[in-house]
Amino acid sequence: MNIQIFMSKKNFDCQKAERWFKERRIKFQSVDLAKKGMSPREFDSVAAQVGLINLIDTESKKYAESAVRFMSDKNMIRAQLLENPQLIKGPIVRNGRLATVGYHPEVWETWE
Repeated sequence: MNIQIFMSKKNFDCQKAERWFKERRIKFQSVDLAKKGMSPREFDSVAAQVGLINLIDTESKKYAESAVRFMSDKNMIRAQLLENPQLIKGPIVRNGRLATVGYHPEVWETWE
């Protein structure tokens, strides 16, 4: 298994996801979304799995201030999310082509 967790250290669900993998001694690579973001290919791979709209963190303050709220063009939304990773909901957990957004241990268990 090659697990990657894209996360924000301040997000409670991200902390829970990290703890879940640590408790099971499953190795993972942690990527800080705010600092590093996602490459366009990684982003597209995850968006294909979970849906572009599901990647938007509609609960964040950044979202409330952003123009993404009013966009309907998927290419514009994609560009905004890549440019502003704070708008992306976390944690994003990837295992190859498989991916989840949010805290979903019931899905991760099936990956083992």
